[in-house]
Amino acid sequence: MAAQSHQFHQPDLFQDQVAPGHSLQLKFAVSSMVIIALVLLILNTYPLIASQELVFKTKQTALQNEASVVSGNLSGLETLTSERVDRIMEVLGESNLDRVLVTDPEGMVLYDSTGEAEPGQYALLQEVVLALEGNDVFQSTFQSSVFRSSAASPIVYRNSTIGAVYLYEYDSEQGLLLTGLQNNLVRISAVVCVLSLLTSILLSVSMTSRLNSLLSAIRILREGEYSHRISIEGKDELAVLAGEFNRLTQRLEETDQVQRRFISDASHELKTPLAGIQLLSDSILQSEEMDPETMRDFVSDIGKEAARLNRITEHLLALSRMDNGRVVLHEPVRLEKTVEDVLRMLEPLADSRGITFEVEVQENCIVLGGEDDLYQVLFNLVENAIKYNLPAGLVRIILGKEESRVFLRVEDTGIGIPESEREKIFDRFYRVDKARSREAGGTGLGLSIVRDTVHLHGGWIGVGPRAGGGTWFQATFPAPEREVPAE
Repeated sequence: MAAQSHQFHQPDLFQDQVAPGHSLQLKFAVSSMVIIALVLLILNTYPLIASQELVFKTKQTALQNEASVVSGNLSGLETLTSERVDRIMEVLGESNLDRVLVTDPEGMVLYDSTGEAEPGQYALLQEVVLALEGNDVFQSTFQSSVFRSSAASPIVYRNSTIGAVYLYEYDSEQGLLLTGLQNNLVRISAVVCVLSLLTSILLSVSMTSRLNSLLSAIRILREGEYSHRISIEGKDELAVLAGEFNRLTQRLEETDQVQRRFISDASHELKTPLAGIQLLSDSILQSEEMDPETMRDFVSDIGKEAARLNRITEHLLALSRMDNGRVVLHEPVRLEKTVEDVLRMLEPLADSRGITFEVEVQENCIVLGGEDDLYQVLFNLVENAIKYNLPAGLVRIILGKEESRVFLRVEDTGIGIPESEREKIFDRFYRVDKARSREAGGTGLGLSIVRDTVHLHGGWIGVGPRAGGGTWFQATFPAPEREVPAE
């Protein structure tokens, strides 16, 4: 790229700062920590609650079964006495429970495995009261790493409650296991929390740094530095976005170069006829004794240069309208009529050069578009085929319909276009033979207008060598989906 006269300024990366509290990195870190905190909260509560419930159910089953065994053995007695209860309990053997208590129907203690309550005392326990009312009772608590569980059952003889059995268990072993589990979960949660925090910070820093690179590149691009590229490694969405950004900047750079070249070429093309007009007019003004014939020649040349300047201006305006997204008409245009009008208009030019027309036209070739635009496409192609043909040459126009497409082909018997030049001939102001093009009155914009017009009508245009010498151009348009009735 040519050196620019203006000085490039590095964009201010502190413009458009992110508002406090709205940083993507902060949001990512906070959301990650909230999710981690919820997960750790569930991890530290659900297993413990589930374990406690499991222990409670196990103890309820065990204590109530044992209470049923004791009450079942005592229910065979018509009345309960301390001696009878002692004998039954000796038969049942020692229990692993911390306390076994048996009362009569009044709640008086008949047996206590701990010896805390002597026979004749009353058992002032809620479980005993409920059991004497005929209820099976169980309750258990977990506190200070200890399970405290109790159960009570009525002793029934012939549908009458003759006493109650109370069992109590103090279990620190399973309590310590559950406390150990809780401590382990706390330690694991602390480690997970630290690791998650570090990971989220690293990820957020990595992601936001890559986003900041993209943001910085966009700001540089905003200043007009289209050659800037960004490099982001990886295969994730940000890497794909960086690749798209680089392709965008490349396209913008190419467009900028084309625009600069277009402006330069347009200035040069406009300068040439203006310089000729000025030179000729100065010659007339400076010559006091110019003969009328020479003056007429000079004036004629000025008119030719003015006409050429007018053609360039009209072509530039046409390209500008297409660049600005000119609305295309969608009227049915019969191209066979367009071919007829163009040939009638260019017939004098062809006759002056000894050029012969050969026409193959298929009926009912209809394209939806603007009649003037399609006329201009065909006019430019046929005019070029005449101007750049050999003397006494042939111009062949073929119009046909194939499936859902309408094609328009123009062939000439000229010297042809070199293969290396074919991709460039649609560029603005490009000429294969500049001297001959100027001599023929060409502006280097006709084929650009043809290409852009064809594209605006949803078609495409191609170029290639004609068998036997010369060149062919073919424009293809989509045919209407519904058949248009004949006029």
